[in-house]
Amino acid sequence: MKRIGVTGHRSIPDECLAHVEEGLRAVFGGHPGPLEALSSLADGADQLFAAIALEHGAELTVVIPSGDYEETFQDPRSLAAYRRLKERAAQQVVLAYPRSTDEAYYVAGTYIAETCDRLVAVWDGLPARGHGGTGEIVAYARTLGKPVTVIWREGVARD
Repeated sequence: MKRIGVTGHRSIPDECLAHVEEGLRAVFGGHPGPLEALSSLADGADQLFAAIALEHGAELTVVIPSGDYEETFQDPRSLAAYRRLKERAAQQVVLAYPRSTDEAYYVAGTYIAETCDRLVAVWDGLPARGHGGTGEIVAYARTLGKPVTVIWREGVARD
């Protein structure tokens, strides 16, 4: 089974959203055979990736960074989407961090990068804004020699 992981921004600008959705559909539509999708189900890219993966029949593995992860969701709709997607997961990997910290996010991201065969990055190409951010996880995956597919509309700035 081929494993595809995700890292990406929590905020995807409206003018980039259709491009990102199309790119994610192309990733999953271009792979014959069984797939496993790895995601932490954060707002934005992670949830979109997971939903599209499930649409394409992939098995979802959720990597939960911490015991209090649900408390980090500020938007009730995002929390509801997280719970719906988590219920549909084939498996959950719960990391041993009691609290959500940058280190917990970094370890979740590196776990996904290490476990996947290919990393999809919904990424504007800019440096990470904090430890465990998208740019840092992309750089880590590349040091491992993992293929990284970047999806973003050129010229669109992230919020």
